[in-house]
Amino acid sequence: MLGAYTYNKVIRKCVVAFGTLFNNIEVRKEVSGTTYQKMKVPLAYGPKQKFLARLEQQPDLNKKVAITLPRISFEMQGISYDSSRKLSPITADYKKDGANAVRKIFTPVPYNLDFTMSILSKTNDEALEITEQILPIFQPSYNVTIKILDDINEYRDVPIVLNSLQYADDYEGDFSTRKLTTIDISFTMKAYIFGPTQTGKPIKKAKVDYKTGTDVVNSPRRVSYTVEPKALRDKDSDGAGLTLTAAVTAKIGTLQVTDSTVFSIGDYIEINNEVMKVKTKPDGTSITVTRGQNATTSSAHASGSVIDLITSADTDLIDSDDDFGFNEMTSFYG
Repeated sequence: MLGAYTYNKVIRKCVVAFGTLFNNIEVRKEVSGTTYQKMKVPLAYGPKQKFLARLEQQPDLNKKVAITLPRISFEMQGISYDSSRKLSPITADYKKDGANAVRKIFTPVPYNLDFTMSILSKTNDEALEITEQILPIFQPSYNVTIKILDDINEYRDVPIVLNSLQYADDYEGDFSTRKLTTIDISFTMKAYIFGPTQTGKPIKKAKVDYKTGTDVVNSPRRVSYTVEPKALRDKDSDGAGLTLTAAVTAKIGTLQVTDSTVFSIGDYIEINNEVMKVKTKPDGTSITVTRGQNATTSSAHASGSVIDLITSADTDLIDSDDDFGFNEMTSFYG
């Protein structure tokens, strides 16, 4: 009922990106300004209560096991719609998907992802050491770049805002028995959730009709303007067997070729990245040309250089990243 199946893994990618920010935090122990021990702080996804329960089962905090302190845990607490970032729902972006297809993407929906990160430590100093590696990065936000849509390589900068910090010292049993320092930091990630993408063919022809009145149905048409893309360079290397039979300088306008019958007056050809326009065909083995067409530079070419034809087949191979021209046609009506 809701429509086509879609799962872009946007929320999952946001969770991974959030956790990745904190996976290189470390604590150090120093004596007289010299560091004698470094420890990378373990990071895991899960609620703080899970790790507290594990600590209860292992009272010896100095024992070298996986649940030793300090450590960091984080979890996603909720997802909420953010109306302040709402955009027009009918706006669409178009992205290239190969040479002959485009992807249509409608405006994503803004949602806030709420995260809580907990720092657990045996000492105040270690907890503050970890905290001071985090707080200066957020002023109060920090942008991370996420590859939101894999199919079309869509990247988005997603802000992560630090909202608040809560600090607590917990004592259990005798004062000298155990102490646990916890710091809870809340964040909001301002993400966008994308719907399904649609694949279609690129637009390769545009037509505009000019009419005599504002009644678009009944007013007679006076002028019709049509435009289509045109390849400016050879794309398919179709010149096998067509070569120059004599070298030419940058100023010579007559080319000696293997066979001039394959050319038509007005054709565009390309030799070694120089585009030329065929003017005449004096005989079966020569043509005259206009040099340096389509923003190319006239240059010398050796005998045996391949001659490529620029045809409609090259136009069919135009990519959206290519430079191309236009074929225009204007029609007038009585």
